[in-house]
Amino acid sequence: MNMEVIKSIPVDLQNFILVALMSLILGLEQRRHHLNENVDFLFGTDRTFALVGILGFILYILDKATMLPFLLGGGGLLLLLGIAYYYKIKIQNKFGLTSVIIAMITYSLAPLIYLQPSWLVMLIIVTVLIIVEIKEDLFEFTRKFGRDEFTILAKFIIIAGVILPLLPHEPISKSINISPYQFWLTIVAISGISYFSYILKKFIFPNSGIMLTAVLGGLYSSTATTVILAKKSKNKGTSTKTVAGIISATGVMYFRIFILAWIFNRHVAYELAIPFLLLIIAAAIISFVFLRSSKSTNEIFKVEPDKNPLEFRTALIFGLLFSLFAVLTNYVVSNFGNEGINILSLIVGVTDIDPYILNLFQDVSASISIGTIVSATIIATASNNAVKMIYALMLGGSAIKKQAIIGFSILIGLSFLIVLV
Repeated sequence: MNMEVIKSIPVDLQNFILVALMSLILGLEQRRHHLNENVDFLFGTDRTFALVGILGFILYILDKATMLPFLLGGGGLLLLLGIAYYYKIKIQNKFGLTSVIIAMITYSLAPLIYLQPSWLVMLIIVTVLIIVEIKEDLFEFTRKFGRDEFTILAKFIIIAGVILPLLPHEPISKSINISPYQFWLTIVAISGISYFSYILKKFIFPNSGIMLTAVLGGLYSSTATTVILAKKSKNKGTSTKTVAGIISATGVMYFRIFILAWIFNRHVAYELAIPFLLLIIAAAIISFVFLRSSKSTNEIFKVEPDKNPLEFRTALIFGLLFSLFAVLTNYVVSNFGNEGINILSLIVGVTDIDPYILNLFQDVSASISIGTIVSATIIATASNNAVKMIYALMLGGSAIKKQAIIGFSILIGLSFLIVLV
């Protein structure tokens, strides 16, 4: 019944109400934004913006085909806004164009509502309101930017949006059954996760505690996080909860690998879901138990502000390892079959496992069965956990050694139990 009532209202009346209401909202926002300022030389706020929107509506519906009245009216409005802006500079010595631009957006609401879907119009209004309201927050945010932040962002855009689409999809060779596109896609995926972790640590959680540092570090590299936290545990007064952080980083490692599997091979991701969920739960329980046993206070970790997550050298090493493992995997499958992959996974665990498992996930020739890829991935993570345990014992303080052995032994044992089952 309500829908029938709405449909009975003429479309022009519905659109007029929307234009008037949205224009008034933008004007009210301008009123609130300039509430504590001298408004003697302000172009306008609630009533003015509402009338600007209504004027745009009237001039648009007069001639929707050519939009000539609307364009002429827009030119006149722009002239008035220019005069107001000139006197704003002359009298107040202020150069902000925000109110002028919002006034022009308000004037353009009528053709937007008629010609574009309603969700897009609403999104534009919401975006304008948010951008204007977060002015102070943006100032605070930009103060955190280093001199190379936009260079780093530009690098990521280049590798993900420029280079990747240009690469061919044909395999490199018979021995390397990976295309340049797949090869570079792995670099984009790893770089994207690293860059996301970097953004979170620097801008969202710049002074994070041990546990949050561990979780964010696990997105980038659980091995590197283990080394950092293990060294921290040697400091006088450092909490034994660092080992809980180390185990948490390992739990995040399983989540990161699952995301990579979801990107590159959904079939493998489905098979890894339950095993990795069990390992993540186990890591969470172990971390919780260790955390409860620690009585010391939380320690703040500063983020390294100049660390570049998109270093070319790192990407180059990753690419070389990826190519090496592609050749090595192809050789092992050809000469030793799928059984040799499990042994190779055990050996590879002592290195960076990401290039290896990404090579397995992209086995386009299907020379390795899904079950073998799943078991090889779990074995590689177990082997890598053994290496991290050794790092923790060698680099960590005496207070964490017993817990490190217990925590990693449980995860390693559970991993091999899952593979056997």
